[in-house]
Amino acid sequence: MKRLVPALYGLAALLMSSVAAAQPAPAEGDFSVAGFTLASGQILPELRMHYRTLGQPRRGADGRVGNAVLVLHGTGGTGAQFLSPQFANELFGPGQPLDTARYYIVMPDNLGHGGSSKPSDGLRAGFPEYGYADMVEAQRRLLVDGLGVDRVRLMLGTSMGCMHIFVWAEAHPDFADALMPMACQPTAIVGRNRLWRTMLKDAIRSDPAWAGGDYAAQPVEGLRTAVDLLLLAGSAPMAMQQDLATPAAVDDWLAAQQARRIPALDANDLWYQVNASHDYDPSAGLERITAPMTWINSADDFINPPELGLAEQFVPRIAGVRYRLIPNSAGGKGHGTHTWAAFWKADLVDLLTRTED
Repeated sequence: MKRLVPALYGLAALLMSSVAAAQPAPAEGDFSVAGFTLASGQILPELRMHYRTLGQPRRGADGRVGNAVLVLHGTGGTGAQFLSPQFANELFGPGQPLDTARYYIVMPDNLGHGGSSKPSDGLRAGFPEYGYADMVEAQRRLLVDGLGVDRVRLMLGTSMGCMHIFVWAEAHPDFADALMPMACQPTAIVGRNRLWRTMLKDAIRSDPAWAGGDYAAQPVEGLRTAVDLLLLAGSAPMAMQQDLATPAAVDDWLAAQQARRIPALDANDLWYQVNASHDYDPSAGLERITAPMTWINSADDFINPPELGLAEQFVPRIAGVRYRLIPNSAGGKGHGTHTWAAFWKADLVDLLTRTED
């Protein structure tokens, strides 16, 4: 049977595979904060953080949880994406790197996403514009105030979650024993990366059906363009050249993607999710990062193309970092390589080993 061209993991839940989730089923919960103040000074009347956990917290003699692992999703995703077989089946089982009999895995739906507070809950375009600093603070409040975790054994993040790790590591350098950011660069989003994001946001709000955010029905034409851009950003060029080998195959695949993905979207939520990167630029503070890090990118990533030479520029400024670029291949997953653990499982094992007490 012909294999499917990989979708974009981490940029949007709409680009997730439809395969069944791996077992075991997680425990789910919600944590709320009244009057959550954003970095802008705006106040969200109530912050709700939805989360999933696997395993149980273990406390040491000092009463502190010592086995927590924070796993952070990308733009438009949710913590549920880490239950997909290509991630969970490689990591969470008995004897695997993040064996849930040993570790307490915390997978939040980040601010603006999934079951957490977001515009479509009711405020629509009146929802305060949040940034990555706000999202990281919401994660911190969930861990510390909600789950009683004031340090994590590992922080692993994909795409936007990768960028969140750089924010975390500079703002709270002692919070994690080990860091594993995947599929991002620790610098401002400019150039082509900002360009396609701006195009996506403009497509949503220039659709007359958007109606200032108070639409009765989703602005479908704006969302159609948004999905086109997301698909392009998540593309794996060698895999697509092989799997979409005729004009008809390309056209049929695109039509199927549009039909499946557009109904799953809310225009306000997506606009805010993509806009949240507006405050991201950790490049000036890389020397503040002290926790050992393994940083992974892939050579077929449209969003983080290696030819820009950014990793070579930043790696010398990060103490204790090991950087690896996953080579391009016909089996590549593009930007979504970060969610296919087989590509980097050995790197995770190495990171955990070299940061053991």
